[in-house]
Parts: sequence; C-alpha cells; structure tokens
Amino acid sequence: MSAQYGHTKSLNIAIVGGGLVGALEALYLAKRGHHVSLYESREDIRNTPHVRGRSINLALSVRGRKALRGVGLEQRVVDEHAVPMKARMIHKPDGSTYIIPYDSRTNQCVYSVGRNFLNSVLLEDSEKYTSVEKHFGHKLLEANLSKGELKFLRADTKEIVQVKSDLIIGADGAFSSVRKEMMKQPLFNFSQHYIEHGYTELCIPADKNGGFQMPPNYLHIWPRGNFMMIALPNQDCSWTVTLFMPFINFKQIDTESKLLEFFEKYFPDSIPLIGEKKLIEDFFAGNAQSLITIKCRPYHTLDKALIIGDAAHAVVPFYGQGMNAGFEDCTVLDELFEKHNDDPVEILKEFSEKRWKDAFAISDLAMYNYIEMRDLVNRPSYWLRKSFDDFLFWLVPDFWVPLYNSVTFSTMPYSKCIENRQWQNKMLAVFIVLVTVITFLLYMYTRM
Repeated sequence: MSAQYGHTKSLNIAIVGGGLVGALEALYLAKRGHHVSLYESREDIRNTPHVRGRSINLALSVRGRKALRGVGLEQRVVDEHAVPMKARMIHKPDGSTYIIPYDSRTNQCVYSVGRNFLNSVLLEDSEKYTSVEKHFGHKLLEANLSKGELKFLRADTKEIVQVKSDLIIGADGAFSSVRKEMMKQPLFNFSQHYIEHGYTELCIPADKNGGFQMPPNYLHIWPRGNFMMIALPNQDCSWTVTLFMPFINFKQIDTESKLLEFFEKYFPDSIPLIGEKKLIEDFFAGNAQSLITIKCRPYHTLDKALIIGDAAHAVVPFYGQGMNAGFEDCTVLDELFEKHNDDPVEILKEFSEKRWKDAFAISDLAMYNYIEMRDLVNRPSYWLRKSFDDFLFWLVPDFWVPLYNSVTFSTMPYSKCIENRQWQNKMLAVFIVLVTVITFLLYMYTRM
C-alpha cells in the first residue's frame, strides 16, 4: 500500500510505447506505487541517432510543463536544455522580417526542446524506481485486451514473450498496434485523415564560430500562402527547418536547378544560411513525409486497456500541441487515479468521457493554425483582429483571453478554448453591428 497516495492495490501495468508519452506515464504510475513494464519496439533512444523525418525538437508550452512538473522534471528541462521562443519572426519574400509576439502582455514564451534529450531524461528518471522495467526491441504481435494479454517478438533473440497485466496502456503513436486491437471492439469510432500537404526537413547549421545564424529566441516562419517554411532553434545553435507544402509541389521540384529556382523565388534569405550544397543534399535525401489526423473514441476497453497520446489523438503539428496534449493526457490520468483511488473501472471510463472533446478540439485547432501560419499572418484582417484581441487582453485579462493564449499559455480545456473563441466572435459581431448602427444614425443626424 502506498503511503503517499493511499491506494488499496498495486497494479501490474504494461505500457506499449516507450516514447515521450509512454515514458512520462510510466513515471506517474511508478510514483503511485504501481509496477510498470514499458515495452518499446525500437531500440533505446539513448543509444540511437536521430532518424530523418522525425523532428529533433519540439515546442514545449504550459500544458507540457505542468505534466513535467508533476514528476519533478520541469526545471531540469527548461533551465538546462530548452531554448525559449518569445515570438514568431516572419520572413517576407524580400528578406525583411517582422515580429509577432506570442504574449505581449506577460511575455510568456514557448520552448524548443530536443526530442532525444527529453525522452532520455524521462527514461533515466524512471531508473530510480525499482517498480519500472524497460523492454526495448519488443514488437507487439497480438493482444487480447479484454483479458489483459500481450504477445511480443523480441528483436535480439526472436523469442516470443507473453505478458499478462492488470492494465494495458497504449502509447505507441499514430499507427498504434493497441488501437488496432481496440478497433475490433464494437462501438469503437475511428477516422483518419491525411492532409494534402507533406513536409521535409532541412537544417541551418551553426555559424563558423559555433553560434546561431539567426536571432535564436524566435520561431522563424516563411509564410507563402499555400505553403510555408519554419525553423526552430536547437541547443547546438543549429536550426531544424521544416518545409510544408502540397505533395504536388514537392513532385514538381525534381531537379537541383528547380529547387534552387524555387528557393530563390520564395525563400531567398534562407539559401546562404542553409548553403546551396546542403540544401540540395537534404531536400533530395528522401521523399516528403505525410501528415495525419486521427480521431477516435472511446479510448478504453473495459477496465483492461487504454490509449493515450498520438495513439488516441494524433494531430498535425501546426499548433505545437501534439506533445503537450499527450503530456496533458498523463496529467488528466493521474488526477483520475487520485480521484478514483486507483480503480481502473472508473478511471478509464471517465478518461474516455472527459478527454475526447478536447482531443477533437485540438485536432481542429491545429488545422486552423496551419492556415493562419502560412497565409493569414500576411493579411490586414489578421492584424486588425490580433490588435483588437491584444488590446482587450491587456485591458481586461480575466475577461478576454485570445485563442492562442488560451491554448498555449493556459490549461483551459481545448474544447473550452474553442467555445471561448466562438463567444468572442459573437461579441465582436455585436460590437461591429452597434458601431455600424451608431455611425449610420450619426450620419443621418448630420444630414438633417
């Protein structure tokens, strides 16, 4: 029995997926005194190099920080490793730039953190718990979720490993094997959507002195209407650059000369930063990667299995909330473990009921933000609305919170963020009507 939490039973829990969300959930469960077996199909990320196409840095914001705080790792990640980004720096086609602050009132920022570093920290921290066992190179072959049974193939010995657990948690990503088993259950709703835009990763190296080639405390964006390029700072003073655009555009760039012509037209200031040779090498090193959105519900099967993170709600990366939403799953789940005294029946049921609306909401918000980042930031209507939002947020911060601030710098449920925005839109429409009517009446009065 755990003296800290007072639960009545220590559960044997199998987590499928040893990535960021799975590793964090293992820490939360270990803190509660449960025995956790973590199964990951890949090798230990601490011993493997970066895989092309899998971004080496992520945007950490308030929801993710809260989750890390819950296991005592927030300060280590933020203070020792993260690069703060206080605003968007927009690059125009002529090479000039301008800044859009994230939070002009309180100057909050998001943080660029390394994926491998963060995953390594979570895995290393789990080693202080004797109740956490890690099994790398274990690929899930079969699962009987209703009985809590799993069958893995061990990569090094080709041995079949049979596991039986009180609870199975699938944190195995967008193409989750655990979710595939859940889809065999009745009344499980599932949809996936590949957007028409893909992405490829490039790199701006550090300068000859080992420093940043661009101002480091910004998310750099090259918005170009139907496509865009972004750059996030890395801890070694390089930049991870990601080009997002329709697949048809990628296919049209099939020679080195077409690539350079394309960049000279749309991203001329980036060429000397990346270097022509490196640009060509990186661009043609592989095909453009796809982006998928996944919505499903419920997230559990009886009291035996649950999916979290991308396995439950994969989103496109344009709000920087994929990791943060997955980490928030761990926070919500921990609160439910506390509320229901570690009873899986009530915990899993309420998690599914409570979480799906917010998961669907951030999926929709992420798609909207892509349109904003690649196109709307260049429009006068965007600037007018943002100025209006920022002014009211400065004037009455408890009454009027802009959409981006509520999503990124608060823990307001994602669905409530949308409801809040819809309410603001109605108030703005009423305000415009009133101003129009008053203006018309004044005009008519002066004509009398």
